[in-house]
Amino acid sequence: MLLRIENTPRPYAWGSATAIADLLGTAPSGGPEAELWLGDHPGSPARIVDGAEEPNLAAYLKARGQKLSFLLKVLAAAEPLSLQAHPTIAQAKEGFARENAAGIALDDPKRNYKDELHKPELIYALSDPFIALAGFRAVEDSVADLRSARSARLEPLLARLTGDAALTDVVPWLISGGAEITPIVDALIDAARRLEHGELDSDSWASVRRLARHYPGDPGVAISMLMHTVTLRPGEALYLPTGNIHSYQEGLAIEVMAASDNVLRGGLTPKHVDVPELMRVLDTHAVAEPRIDPVEVAPGVLRFTPDVADFALTVVQTGAAAEGVTLDARGSTIALCLEGSASLQETLVLERGQAAFCDDDVLSIRGAGRVIIATGS
Repeated sequence: MLLRIENTPRPYAWGSATAIADLLGTAPSGGPEAELWLGDHPGSPARIVDGAEEPNLAAYLKARGQKLSFLLKVLAAAEPLSLQAHPTIAQAKEGFARENAAGIALDDPKRNYKDELHKPELIYALSDPFIALAGFRAVEDSVADLRSARSARLEPLLARLTGDAALTDVVPWLISGGAEITPIVDALIDAARRLEHGELDSDSWASVRRLARHYPGDPGVAISMLMHTVTLRPGEALYLPTGNIHSYQEGLAIEVMAASDNVLRGGLTPKHVDVPELMRVLDTHAVAEPRIDPVEVAPGVLRFTPDVADFALTVVQTGAAAEGVTLDARGSTIALCLEGSASLQETLVLERGQAAFCDDDVLSIRGAGRVIIATGS
């Protein structure tokens, strides 16, 4: 079954006013357009344009006893998103049951767990650059940057950064804020401005300057110095497993994730921050930049396959399907045409900015267009 689907971008305040419209060739709304959701998530299920009587994809799948394991998004960040991490399935099940037993409503701003699912996610860059904070880096690298500031006001932080194992204690200390942390954040912002364009400047100091413009005084500014600042070029991707701390900073990208709404925030937001609960799910181990490389499954057809069954992302480069390609659909797929045009199953033609749902076992694509395909189990 092939269904043409569409949706309206979510107007979150951090969204770009033009990036999604420019990508898809649609008219901008005049306000921020942060995320275009293509899936059956109840928060914003994709509308069915043609192919079925149901009004949206959630209703269509529910009527058939089905549900997608993934959600596909177009994400356009003009401002930094919150620092956040997501739980494992076991953590989500326990937290969801606990908050239900406590009588916390699903729409309560202090609710942490909206469902029983995990939320690993993959981000595929479209803009040049797409910038993210992703994962804790080696403490010695953070210390080297902090030492370059030559600021006595940073000594309380440096004294605690004795090695990678110290992150377990340093992170909640910083996130909790207070009289000890404010001078550290102020010192970091002063140093970042002083070092700009100098020999000791770095991507991490650039992140401090960026965050200071939007969240001056927020402890998340200090947390950013402990994290990788990752600059993606078009076609590069990050995979963020559960427990990974991250914050998308700016740029346009495709995001595909497990179909969950469980977010534990750690700063850079006016929303609820539950430090003890965040620390239950947060992985404070230092890691390498969490990049993920694709496998070329056919000439010009790249597949990103993370270590979870919930989703994979396939990119059909411009012209790669001119003679036709056939893909293993793994159950259900959502395809989005980013440029040109392409036909699905030799019947439905997608033009730039158009999307479709397919539940066939295999998906055939023909045409010169560039298409991204999310698949799930």
